Amino acid sequence: MAIEIEQASSVELSNIANSETHGEDSPYFAGWKAYDENPYDEFHNSTGVIQMGLAENQVSFDLLEEYLENHSEAVSWGKKTPSFRENALFQDYHGLQSFRKAMATKFNPDRVVLTAGATAANELLTFILANPGDALLVPTPYYPGFDRDIRWRTGVQIVPIHCDSSNNFQITPKALEAAYEDATSKNMKVRGVLITNPSNPLGATIQRKVLEQVLDFATAKNIHLVSDEIYSGSAFYASEFISIAEVLAARNYKESERVHIVYSLSKDLGLPGFRVGTIYSYNDKVVTTARRMSSFTLISSQTQHLLAAMLSDETFTENYIRENRKRLRTRYEMIIKGLRRSGIECLEGNAGLFCWMNLSPLLEKNTRECELELWTSILKEVKLNISPGSSCHCSEAGWFRVCFANMSEQTLDIALNRIRVFMEKRNNKIHA
Repeated sequence: MAIEIEQASSVELSNIANSETHGEDSPYFAGWKAYDENPYDEFHNSTGVIQMGLAENQVSFDLLEEYLENHSEAVSWGKKTPSFRENALFQDYHGLQSFRKAMATKFNPDRVVLTAGATAANELLTFILANPGDALLVPTPYYPGFDRDIRWRTGVQIVPIHCDSSNNFQITPKALEAAYEDATSKNMKVRGVLITNPSNPLGATIQRKVLEQVLDFATAKNIHLVSDEIYSGSAFYASEFISIAEVLAARNYKESERVHIVYSLSKDLGLPGFRVGTIYSYNDKVVTTARRMSSFTLISSQTQHLLAAMLSDETFTENYIRENRKRLRTRYEMIIKGLRRSGIECLEGNAGLFCWMNLSPLLEKNTRECELELWTSILKEVKLNISPGSSCHCSEAGWFRVCFANMSEQTLDIALNRIRVFMEKRNNKIHA
């Protein structure tokens, strides 16, 4: 993250510049700052902070590097490349047809709108679906960045759908109704529900029954349903992944015009720096408007050209998905076993990029304040940047998100050892 520079100024700025709805005063971002100031390095700073607050997929970079090494045509821009001038001058907001087809697979490429990452996609959809002061319902715990991405520039509010650990934080009809009533009681017009699928932030796949219930709820309330599916395909097992698109197909696409899907390559391919996201909508007006607004979030034609070649290579994609799932599952099992050896239980997930561990037994009281005290100890003493549940608006104190796919197995082993030592000290203190 960039270094923040704050200076007193008498020059007036806009309401957006002065607004606190950017959400970056959260412990989630404070942990990032602590890491930036003292990052762990195996050789140069072995006592530094290990970054476990970053949900990135770095386990299969070698497969991507091998592909690029063996397919120079994907990145070649010499005179012998006939498409150089075409791509250098390309300004169509629709994006390259070859790339949209590669991204769409079984979907209609004409309904794919390209954006500079899922962040831009979610904000763009929010601008289209809601007015300032309106509300979107979002199940908790949710990604802390949503407070910035959805609220800051749009003026739209997030009303939490409070879920709990009794059912792995799955959405229930009762929780949906409670959130809707909460919003309307505050004179907010609810415009839609945003769900993160195939996983809630806990790494547990949303069940088909739950998706059907959310769609029924959206239909009954005449609101939109945004399904953020950035953790799909390679990050999870396809057999366990149920897309909202499958639910719509089973219903002959009834009520499909209220459904919009967000997807990006940041998690699956581990390419957040490429800034590639998509919106797929069954609503013609949304597609048209999103395409017009996408001029603010275009993806470079060079990036599209490279990824179109990569994703169109069936041999590569099939091998990548298979191997990446295997590696993520191995990494997931490694952290779950390591935490259990330290006496820490986690919610049951299905690989993914992170897990949620339950440290509520360590809290003196089940409060946000005690949770943040524990988080501060882990950050400053153990030198691990993990995310407290309260930064994700979790309604239960003591849950922490721990990322494991953004580091080597050696670094993960060191992190697990630090946790083990920390737990031993805590237990010894309790029994002293």
